[in-house]
Amino acid sequence: MFVAGESSGDMRAAGLASALKKLAPTLRLSGIGGQYMREAGVECFTDITELAVIGIAEVIKNLSRIKKVFDQTLQQIDTTHPDAVILVDYPGFNLRLAQEIKKRGIKIIYYISPQVWAWREKRVLKIKKLVDRMIVLFPFEQDIYNKYGMKVDYVGHPLVDEIIVDKDQTEILKSIGFSTSKTTIGLMPGSRAKEVERHLPCMLQAAQLLFKQNKERQFLLLKAPTIPLKLIDDQLLNYKHLPLRIYIGPTYDGINAMDAAMVASGTATLETALLKKPMVIIYKTSWLTYAIAKSVIKIPYIGLVNIVAGKKIVEELIQNDANAANIAKTIEGALHSPHIVDELAAVKTSLGEPGASLRAAQVVLSTLA
Repeated sequence: MFVAGESSGDMRAAGLASALKKLAPTLRLSGIGGQYMREAGVECFTDITELAVIGIAEVIKNLSRIKKVFDQTLQQIDTTHPDAVILVDYPGFNLRLAQEIKKRGIKIIYYISPQVWAWREKRVLKIKKLVDRMIVLFPFEQDIYNKYGMKVDYVGHPLVDEIIVDKDQTEILKSIGFSTSKTTIGLMPGSRAKEVERHLPCMLQAAQLLFKQNKERQFLLLKAPTIPLKLIDDQLLNYKHLPLRIYIGPTYDGINAMDAAMVASGTATLETALLKKPMVIIYKTSWLTYAIAKSVIKIPYIGLVNIVAGKKIVEELIQNDANAANIAKTIEGALHSPHIVDELAAVKTSLGEPGASLRAAQVVLSTLA
């Protein structure tokens, strides 16, 4: 059984599920997931949209719904008696779930570690008691778990395999009725509804400024599968004059069509980096969540691309700094800084060799043996 809680976890779990099916075709896979996991053959009893909340304030607001999913998941475990549960990221939910699963004597595999390197490293002690096998994507994560004597396997990042572009930039732009000679700027507001509500307004305002400065620009808004189209359409009502298209095709083709992008912090920053697209990272959350996070996070960056690089490659704009003027100014600078592309290209070497999902599947099967 898989338990994923948001869009990037859905994608990573789907890659692992596909690899498991190749190695062990008779496996039955079920869980909490989304479109990608279902396409990979996972029988999803709950959709990830039920859990796609972020931040302390939003969790409190949706506590009854989250508790309902929690109870349903335990009921499914008690009914189906899986040989193992693979928890995918989403630590607030999954570590609590692990406590209940442990009581049932079922093996627990954790795929994509909680960000213990960013805050509350001592959580590893709790994780060690609950989890039978930890599978991590970054080498620096392996070092932390080794320090605490926990069994850990570093497999590399699946994005190295997953980033496949079916069409070149010109082909994609033509397919959506865009000019191939204009500069295309991407808007990637996030995969959760609350992220879109917070990020899209300032992104659209920035797009308006960028278009006002140069009419030879067009805008591509990447919609995550977890986001209802109406949520985006409602925000676009005042921007009908903008040359903007909503893109709902293959994610990586959409990113590849861009010359630069405004990107909500998360896995999307790595995806954009691997396609060597200059970007600005933005993030807005509730002030309660921000205040708590600021007091406990111990690393200088929030963007995965900067964390993996070990230095600031692209600008990060957080909370009030993520305003239209700052975003537009940063995008303008990124479009005229060709050295950024070379630095982004170097990020790939930090993500390991191809075959991460297959290596992760081999770890899972060895744990079951």
